Amino acid sequence: MKEKFYLTTAITYTSGKPHIGNTYESIFADAICRFKRAQGYDVYFMTGTDEHGQKVEQKAAEKGVTCKQFVDEVAGEVKRIWDLMGVSYDKFIRTTDDYHVDAVKKIFTKLYKQGDIYKGAYEGLYCTPCESFWTESQLVGGKCPDCGREVKPAKEEAYFFKMGKYAGKLVKHIVTHPDFILPVSRKNEMMNNFLLADEFIGKSDKELLELIEAGQLKTKLQDLCVSRSTFKWGVPVEFDERHVVYVWLDALTNYITGVGYNPEGSSEKYKKLWPADVHVIGKDIIRFHTVYWPIFLMALGEPLPKCVLGHPWLLQGGDKMSKSKGNVMYADDMTEIFGVDAVRYFVLHEMPYADDGIITWELMCDRINSDLANVLGNLLKRTVSMTNQYLGGVAKKTGAEEETDKDFESVINGTYAKVAARMDEYKVSDAMDNLWALFRRANKYIDETTPWLLAKDEGKRERLSEVLYNLLVSLDVGANLLRAFTPLAAEKILKEIGAVESDYNSNKRVTEYKVTATPATLFERVKFEDIKGAIEKIEEKQRMEAMPVSEEKKEEITIDDFGKIEMRVGKVIACEAVKKSKLLHETIKVGSRTLSVLSGIAKYYTAEEMVGKKVIVVCNLPPREMKGILSEGMVVCAEAPDGTLSLVAPEKDLPDGSLLS
Repeated sequence: MKEKFYLTTAITYTSGKPHIGNTYESIFADAICRFKRAQGYDVYFMTGTDEHGQKVEQKAAEKGVTCKQFVDEVAGEVKRIWDLMGVSYDKFIRTTDDYHVDAVKKIFTKLYKQGDIYKGAYEGLYCTPCESFWTESQLVGGKCPDCGREVKPAKEEAYFFKMGKYAGKLVKHIVTHPDFILPVSRKNEMMNNFLLADEFIGKSDKELLELIEAGQLKTKLQDLCVSRSTFKWGVPVEFDERHVVYVWLDALTNYITGVGYNPEGSSEKYKKLWPADVHVIGKDIIRFHTVYWPIFLMALGEPLPKCVLGHPWLLQGGDKMSKSKGNVMYADDMTEIFGVDAVRYFVLHEMPYADDGIITWELMCDRINSDLANVLGNLLKRTVSMTNQYLGGVAKKTGAEEETDKDFESVINGTYAKVAARMDEYKVSDAMDNLWALFRRANKYIDETTPWLLAKDEGKRERLSEVLYNLLVSLDVGANLLRAFTPLAAEKILKEIGAVESDYNSNKRVTEYKVTATPATLFERVKFEDIKGAIEKIEEKQRMEAMPVSEEKKEEITIDDFGKIEMRVGKVIACEAVKKSKLLHETIKVGSRTLSVLSGIAKYYTAEEMVGKKVIVVCNLPPREMKGILSEGMVVCAEAPDGTLSLVAPEKDLPDGSLLS
C-alpha cells in the first residue's frame, strides 16, 4: 500500500481577487504534491476558500448583492486562477459547503458541552480586515499588529474558548516536535510573542519541559473570543442563533471537515488521511495555525498536524502590493505576458525558505532569459538540433565512453537525491537550484565534448552518438524532475526527445532516443521594453479601480427641469482635431439634423476612431463659438476618478435622432 501524504493550503479569504503573493502558496503546495506523487505517495491535496465573516458581509452590501452571491463570484475567480496555474488539487473546499457548516455547528456544541467554551462579554479593540480583537498592549504603533490597519473599540456578548487549559500541553508538543513549526524562526516567534510569559522566554527546551511537569509554566494565552453577534454572515451557533461562529474556528476546521470529520462520526477517508502531513500557510497567519488550531484539536481529542510550514511573503519590489500604487501583480496578467510555466518557475525559485522574496516585472524578464531561455531552452534546442543534423534524429548508447563522461554521469545520477533531499525539507527554491545545476553541467558537457567536431570524423560516429545520448539522458532525468515545477515545459521536453514520464524511484534507462524532427523554442527571450506598454496599462487600470468615485450631490432639480433637456442619439459622420487644443470637431447626424459639436476629448479619442460612433448629444444648448468654430451641442461623457473621459453610448443600436427620456 502506498504511503499517504495529506497537504493543505490555507483557504483563501473571499474578500477579492487573489494577487500573485496569494497565488504563490497554491503553486508552492502544488510543486510539493506533484513531487510526492512522482515518488509514489498516495497524495491528497486540499485547498479552497474561507467565505464567512464581517468583511464579506460589508463587501457584499457595498456591491448590492447577497453574501452568497458575492462569495460565489470570488470563489469562482480563485478556482479559475488556481486552474490556470496548473494547481493539481484533489479537493476545493468552500466553508459555505453544507457538510462543513453542519460539522462546525456540531464542533462548537461539543466544545461548549464539555466546558471548553463559555458565554461572556468582550470589550476590546477590533480589526475588521483581520476579524481579530486586540488589547492596547498588543497593538503596534496603535494599529493592528497583523495588518497594520486601524482598530476600533468594540463591545459585544460572545462565547469564549478556555485557551489556558491546554497551554502547557501545546508548549510541550512544540518543544518535543521540532518539525511542528517550520521554519524554526516562526517557532521562536510564536513561543516568545504569543505563548511564553516574559519570565520564561529564553529558557531551554529541557528547562521548559521541567517547568511543565512541575506545573510552574506560565503563558501569555488569554481566553479566545469564538463567536460574534454584531453581524449575521457566518455559521450560526446551533443552541444560540444570535451568535455566529468566529471565522477562525470556522475556517481552521476545514482541514478536518473537508476529509470527513464530524463529531458524531467521521468517515474512513478522515481516518486514513488525518493527521495532515503539512499545512502550507503564509507567515501572517502562523499564530492561528500553531496556537489556536492545535488547541482546538486537543480539545476535540484529535491528533495534531505533523507540520505547519509558514512561508514568507512575495513583495513587489520590496514593498507590499497595493492597488492604489498600481503595483499589484496578478497571475492571469502575468501569464498573458510570460506564460504559465515561466510564472511558476519565477515564484518557486525566487521565494526563499524563510525570508521574503522580491518580484518585479524587470526581475522576471532577467530570470526567464537567463535560466529558462538560455540555460534550459538552449540546451534542449542544441541537443535536439545536433541529434537531427549529425545522427538523423536517433542517438544510441554505444559504450564509446571517455573520462570526460564520468563527472557528467555522476551529476546526472546524483541529481534526484539532491533534489529529493531539499523537497523533503520543503526547500523548493534550493531543489530547483540543484536541478538547474544539472542543466548547466549539460551545457558545459557540450563545450567539453564538441559534438560539431566529432561529426566531422566518421571514425568517431559512435563517440558522437554516446555524447548526444548522454545529453538526452540528462534532459530525460531533468524533465521528469521538472514535472513538479513547470509541468507544461516538462511535457514539451519529453515529447521533443522522445521520452516518457517515469517515477522518480525508477532506475530504468532507455538505450536510444528518437528526437522530434523540428525542435521548438521552449521559452522565448523577453525584453522589458517590449512589455512595458502592457504593464503600464495594467498598473493604470489598478490605480483607477482604487480611486474613490466622487459622490458629491448636485443641486436638486424637478422632473420639469429634466424634461427641458433634449438628449438624442447621434452618429458621428465626420471628425477632425482642432489644432493647438484638446478639442475634437465632430459633425453629428441627429435624425434629420446635422450638428457641429466641439468636445474636449482629444486626449482620449482620435478623430479617426470617432467617425461612425453612436453618441448621446445634448441638442438644445445655446450655440457658442470656440477656436473660431461654432458648437451647437454637447457630447455626453462619464468621468473616471482620475479624470479620464469615456463616451456614453446607447446599449442597443438605436437609430440616430432617438430621444432619451
